[in-house]
Amino acid sequence: MKALTCLLVSLLLGAATYAQNPAATRPDSTPATPSTTSTADDLLAGLTDSTQAEPLLPRHMIFTQRAFWGPKGLLRVMNVAPLTPEARTKELKVRRTMLRMHQVAGFVTLAGFVAQGVVGSRLYKAEGNDYARIKNTHENLATGINIAYTTTALLSLTAPPKAVDERRGLSSIKIHKYLAVLHIAGMIATNVLSHQIGEQRNLDDYLRLKKYHRAAAYTTFGAFAASIIAIKF
Repeated sequence: MKALTCLLVSLLLGAATYAQNPAATRPDSTPATPSTTSTADDLLAGLTDSTQAEPLLPRHMIFTQRAFWGPKGLLRVMNVAPLTPEARTKELKVRRTMLRMHQVAGFVTLAGFVAQGVVGSRLYKAEGNDYARIKNTHENLATGINIAYTTTALLSLTAPPKAVDERRGLSSIKIHKYLAVLHIAGMIATNVLSHQIGEQRNLDDYLRLKKYHRAAAYTTFGAFAASIIAIKF
């Protein structure tokens, strides 16, 4: 009986010890898991490393943007715009402002194109004193359009680059850029032909150049208007 009592007491003591610390009585128990604090620190360190690895500039930039804003661009070399995350945040704000001004200047230029088209059609039919007066208006409008057009182009070409590369495939932005190549070429051709018309003395060549001039002007206007429609709609 005494032996049985001792056996029961031993079993009760072992059960109490197991309830308080089950792993202590098991030699094959697995080690304790790492603390949640250590796991959180490791996760934050990984996030920090991935954020620092993100590039500050897109891989693809137009040549004017690369000349000014590229990793070795003029503004970087002169330390006017250091390439840091804080500076890039400010640059994107500058980009937004410049592109808004680009849009406004574009509508001003488009209005000038429309006015020039009306005046130009009247010039082709004008005679005598009316011809000289309308021709003077036509030339003044041409000067204003050239200034507005150049301002519009520079606001886009020299704006800081965007944050990320453009997505693949056709988009309204890419259509806008493709049409820009066309209306820039048309604008150059229009001005060159206008200069040649002013110096031409042969009547046949004069009339031929006027036709080319009109075709170049209409092409420029059409491409410019289409580029605005593409970006707005």
